[in-house]
Amino acid sequence: MKALILLADAAQVQGGKLYILGGGWSQIGPEPTPTAIVLRFEVPWAQANQRHHWELSLVDADGKGVLLPTPEGEQPLVLSGDLEVGRPAGLTPGIDLEVPVAINLAPLPLPPDGRYRWQLSIAGETREEWQASFSTRPLLGQQGPESLPSAD
Repeated sequence: MKALILLADAAQVQGGKLYILGGGWSQIGPEPTPTAIVLRFEVPWAQANQRHHWELSLVDADGKGVLLPTPEGEQPLVLSGDLEVGRPAGLTPGIDLEVPVAINLAPLPLPPDGRYRWQLSIAGETREEWQASFSTRPLLGQQGPESLPSAD
């Protein structure tokens, strides 16, 4: 299976098409901002009419799950779902079937000047191309590590 992941300001699916606003960014903030995650799955013909479970995890620069406050205490941010696509009548046999998904999120309380990655897994399998990295900008007046004087 193939999958594409893209970060956006907002997105929706209408009539099988993705409508994306402010798509393709890799920096956000520093203040919490609403965001969207756009997924586009390409299901091989042979895997149609089967349920495929997917999970999308937010991890930090060290690859650890980002914890967010919940009523049950801090929990890693993991979004999940199942997709199943049927073969439409008259479609040429062997063609991949596309499934668009748009996930709009409320502002996430991520610290400024951080590095993060959304990592997608499908049926427990993860691939390098199934991820989208981004960073949060530093607060105004705050210097990032690249602007600090060297110890030479």
